[in-house]
Amino acid sequence: ELKNVSFTYPGNDEPSLRNINMTIKPGEKIALVGYNGAGKTTLTNLLLRLYDVTDGEILIGGRNIKDETVYSHRNRFAAVFQDFKIFGATVGENVALQVEYDKDRVLEALKNAGFSKPLPKGTETIMLREFSDNGMSVSGGEEQKIAIARAFYKQCPYVILDEPSANLDPVSEYELNRTTAEAAKDRTVVFISHRLSTT
Repeated sequence: ELKNVSFTYPGNDEPSLRNINMTIKPGEKIALVGYNGAGKTTLTNLLLRLYDVTDGEILIGGRNIKDETVYSHRNRFAAVFQDFKIFGATVGENVALQVEYDKDRVLEALKNAGFSKPLPKGTETIMLREFSDNGMSVSGGEEQKIAIARAFYKQCPYVILDEPSANLDPVSEYELNRTTAEAAKDRTVVFISHRLSTT
């Protein structure tokens, strides 16, 4: 629940968000749609405590998110942002974002994200060529699918998808929307877009 949430970036005179009130129920899928600069990403940054609200409060289960440690609070969320990064590591490490991971869960997450490029060494396939001449290069759209797979891999109640289909063609976008709805059926999803057609 967001109660009278306002936020002003440091150094700005005008707030980016003013008196936002919203309740999201468990398991609900909501979309924030609006033009660039409307404050959609700012709102998700506040949900994740990348910034703290200037006024008002954000509650989860009736408890102010500031009463949790930042680590335990963020651990409840999986998020995919527009400015994701792929690392010079294995595909499995890129999806799980850790060295130890469940290979089957990684493959399932990639499938749900629509990633279909053959992996010569399975989840041990090295990405990029920063540290290995044999590293696999992929298109921007395939990189985005790996980033989206991170949200499917992480087992948590809340998912934030900030323009997740920005680099995808229309068919891939449709498939992503379909698999996202199915894979996240038991999770609360906040979906951000400036295109109403995507939503």
